[in-house]
Amino acid sequence: MYNQLTKFGHSVGQLAFGSITLAAVTLTSGYVNSHFAATAFAYLVVILLFSLMGSFIASSALSILSVAALAYLFTPPTFSLQIDDPQDLLVLVAFLSASIVGTQLIRNVRHERETAREIAAKLRNSEADLRDREKRWRAIFEHNPVMYFMVDEAGTVLNVNTFGATQLGYAPEELVGLSVLKIFRDEDREVVRKCIGECLTNIGQSHTWDIEKVRKDGSVLWVRENAKAMLWADDRPIVLIACEDITERRRTVLALKRSEAHLAQAQELSHTGSFGWNIATGEVFWSRENYRIFEYDPEIKPTPQLVLDRTHLEDKASVQDVINRAFQGQDFEHEYRLLMPDGSVKYIHALAQATRTASGDIEFVGAATDITARKQAEQQLRRSEAYLADAQQLSHTGTWSWDCNRRCFAYRSAEVSRLFGFDPEEPISLDAIRSRIHPDDLALQQEVQRQAIEQRTGNFEYDFRICLPDGAIRYIHAIAHAVVGSDGSTVELIGTHMDVTEHHAARERLENTLAALRESEQRFRDYAETASDWLWETGPDHLLTQFLEHASAAGVVAKGVIGLPRREIARDVEQEPDKWRQHQATLDARLPFRDLIYRTVNRHGCPTYVRTSGKPFFDGSGNFLGYRGVSTDITAMIRADQAEQELRKAQAELAHVTRVTTLGELTASIAHEVNQPLAAIISNADACLGWLGRKTPDLPAARSSVEWIIEDAIRASEVIRRIRALAKKGEIEMVTIDINDVVKDAIALVIRELANHQVTLRTKLAPTLPAILADRVQLQQVIINLVMNGIEAMQTIHDRTRELVIQSSLDDMGRVQLSVTDCGIGIAEDDANRILDPFFTTKASGLGMGLSICRSIVEAHGGRLSIVRKQGPGATFQFVLPLHKEIVS
Repeated sequence: MYNQLTKFGHSVGQLAFGSITLAAVTLTSGYVNSHFAATAFAYLVVILLFSLMGSFIASSALSILSVAALAYLFTPPTFSLQIDDPQDLLVLVAFLSASIVGTQLIRNVRHERETAREIAAKLRNSEADLRDREKRWRAIFEHNPVMYFMVDEAGTVLNVNTFGATQLGYAPEELVGLSVLKIFRDEDREVVRKCIGECLTNIGQSHTWDIEKVRKDGSVLWVRENAKAMLWADDRPIVLIACEDITERRRTVLALKRSEAHLAQAQELSHTGSFGWNIATGEVFWSRENYRIFEYDPEIKPTPQLVLDRTHLEDKASVQDVINRAFQGQDFEHEYRLLMPDGSVKYIHALAQATRTASGDIEFVGAATDITARKQAEQQLRRSEAYLADAQQLSHTGTWSWDCNRRCFAYRSAEVSRLFGFDPEEPISLDAIRSRIHPDDLALQQEVQRQAIEQRTGNFEYDFRICLPDGAIRYIHAIAHAVVGSDGSTVELIGTHMDVTEHHAARERLENTLAALRESEQRFRDYAETASDWLWETGPDHLLTQFLEHASAAGVVAKGVIGLPRREIARDVEQEPDKWRQHQATLDARLPFRDLIYRTVNRHGCPTYVRTSGKPFFDGSGNFLGYRGVSTDITAMIRADQAEQELRKAQAELAHVTRVTTLGELTASIAHEVNQPLAAIISNADACLGWLGRKTPDLPAARSSVEWIIEDAIRASEVIRRIRALAKKGEIEMVTIDINDVVKDAIALVIRELANHQVTLRTKLAPTLPAILADRVQLQQVIINLVMNGIEAMQTIHDRTRELVIQSSLDDMGRVQLSVTDCGIGIAEDDANRILDPFFTTKASGLGMGLSICRSIVEAHGGRLSIVRKQGPGATFQFVLPLHKEIVS
């Protein structure tokens, strides 16, 4: 409004001043009598000048006034404004148009000039403001305590602020033009490339990461980089990076982590876990060590109930009481036990203090320490003290400590009181103790103690006697040493009193024992000579140095054995190299050896077998000196063993012959057992051909016939297998077997013989009998022999049923027992004791070896074959065998 009034006033003033100027021009024109055109031109100049100075409105008003003045001045004398001449009218209109147009043009030019001036002023102001802003932002960019980088898409540094360059130890111009990767660690450069690539991929989106930068001097600092990519003036992408120094923060975080790690390690080392408990909210915090102590998964939310669940049953009430008092805000400290899932027990010492939170809630902060090791150590210490007390009491040794300054006992174990005949629970005065020392020994004891105090080094030993009230004398051996204080004087004597009464008495017994020992030595020498044929000794090189041969063994060993090793005396080194290699290893290891048997020759050149045993001996320093030992001539024993082996071999041959003979006797039965399935096979094969030969083959019937053929073939194969097993000649094969299975296999071979002789077989086989270790073929031979004997014993029986019973069971001692009972003619009383002897028989054509071989087989299995006396006709043969586990053990 003010501006409008100002413009209006300016226009009015301009109009007034212009009107005055026009009036002056008019007067001047009238005075000089200028013509119309000159006056109009003068008016037009005034109007245009004022249009340059004033407003358009004032100039337009002056134009109208000029037209009016011209019309008035240059019209006819009537002085009216009416213009009759068209030419004058045209001039006036042209004048008015020219003045108005000129005024308007001048106004436009002036307006454009003013606008240009204003724009120029604004541009000058904007440029100055821009320069000011640039200075301010450059000052901010340069001196802002944040590191700024500007890099292109290749990672080249375009600009860096002074603060950032200085922080890295560079001048800004040293970094501009270099790759930004130069200020990063080699192992981090790929990460930087990836981060810059993500910024360029997402223009305008901010990205933040933490990374280490390398200063010019090689040191590093941690920064948090906030980067954003933008397009430059030429649409070229650049990345702006602001870096915040977080080195101290990082160090603080690392220090905090180290502190937490140290705290966790300290808790682990001290077996102490920390906890917090807010009573109002029920929130509980446990440290990791607390979880480890209670052996819970750290993922489980801790509660007081978890503590109760682990608490030992006997301590649950006390722990619950502590929890109840904690709800009332009372501090607590207590010890209790945990019963762990594996059954082990832990001792826990818990300590907590109540505090008030800002909201007024009660919160406990405390620690739980695993004191199991301490408790165990205390128990061990108490046990050690008890053991020490027991050891002192058992060894009659007491310990004591004498305070040299106060001249009294600083410590005295209970055993010292017992040695002097006092009750350990009663106080004892020094005079009372001295009164028990033998008068002849008291002065000596005091003198030794005085010397120990004065000399201050080494141990001091002395003996004295104690006189007990009942008149008994005890001999005491004392050992003491001095403890020197900081001033170099003896402050304490520490020692022991040992009851050596028994030792004193033992000396006399020792002297008597020495004589007995010499006699014993001679006695053992006699034993050695009796138990062996000769004694020997070798040196460290294992060559014989001494050779003592008893008179009874004269001539057993060849002459000239002194100075020879045992390998050269023996004659079986080449035949048994493994034995001698093992013996040499024993000698090299300097270990004792027993019962080495080797073959040599005697003085007459005859083969001799020797059994020798030896033991290394050493000197006082542990140096190996050689071997000492004994040797015995076992030639007779070896030859007896060889004879026994030959006998066993002959028995095995005889047993095989007997089995073959038995098979010969069973030829008819065996032939029938084989022919029967063979005949069935032929019949079923004919039937199968008939089923297949039909117009429409009956395949199911043919299949059945084939299946029967297979079954009969298996039957025949089993018979042949049993026959081959009995006829086989080989080594004894001891295996784990069931006696009932052996019985069934034997019956299968004699079943036809039983039928031919009209003998009824009845079996009583106990189920689930324990296994035995035996040779199946030999046991089958025994059972078949007993069955065949029973069949023969019933051949003459016609007045009763011929029945044979085979029964298996356990005897009273838990052994497997098998009996074969017949109802035949029985065994005469005179023959019962000889029936098992070799070559004794009651048969006209028998050899008398069947039952003898059976007995040998049973006894070789650790059992016994016998005849059982029975009521009624017939006889019972039975044998017992040990169980498998008895043989193994």
